[in-house]
Amino acid sequence: MRIISGKYRGKKLKSPTTQNIRPTGDKVKQAIFTKLQFFVNDAVVLDLFSGSGALGIEAISRGAKKVVFVDESLDSIKLTKLNLKDINENYKILHCDYKVALKSLNYKFDLILIDPPYSSGVYENCLKLIYENDLLDKEGIIVCERDRQKLINDIYFDLFDTKNYGTVSVDYYKTRK
Repeated sequence: MRIISGKYRGKKLKSPTTQNIRPTGDKVKQAIFTKLQFFVNDAVVLDLFSGSGALGIEAISRGAKKVVFVDESLDSIKLTKLNLKDINENYKILHCDYKVALKSLNYKFDLILIDPPYSSGVYENCLKLIYENDLLDKEGIIVCERDRQKLINDIYFDLFDTKNYGTVSVDYYKTRK
């Protein structure tokens, strides 16, 4: 794993040593950030279920103003901290359950990255809590990475694009107008 573009381009990221952490592949990560290339600079980003931190670190490298990493797994938090070594930017790491984080964060995000374990079944609840706690900026985007076979049933945001990469799908949501 590596940072694909930006200030920290080429920096190698440590890979997980356990099966409990599934990092986003470079192909999918590159596709996400190519789509968002003009959106990330100066964005406030939430990397929910941060795992290795690869998505949030890519956002930092591409000019995000601030990134909040959230994961309940201590292994993920340790790996994210290791991958953030020598990156002196504005970020915060929260070691807690996603529900606790989404209920306690008190500012709006321009970009929210949701990449839980595919079988977790938490997508709809994440979107509901983001909506209820008014965490997405009115021009913000939510990106959900999921198993291609598992559709997300959301009633809070507008799905404006879906891209498929083998067995992985990436859904893009925005605030309803």
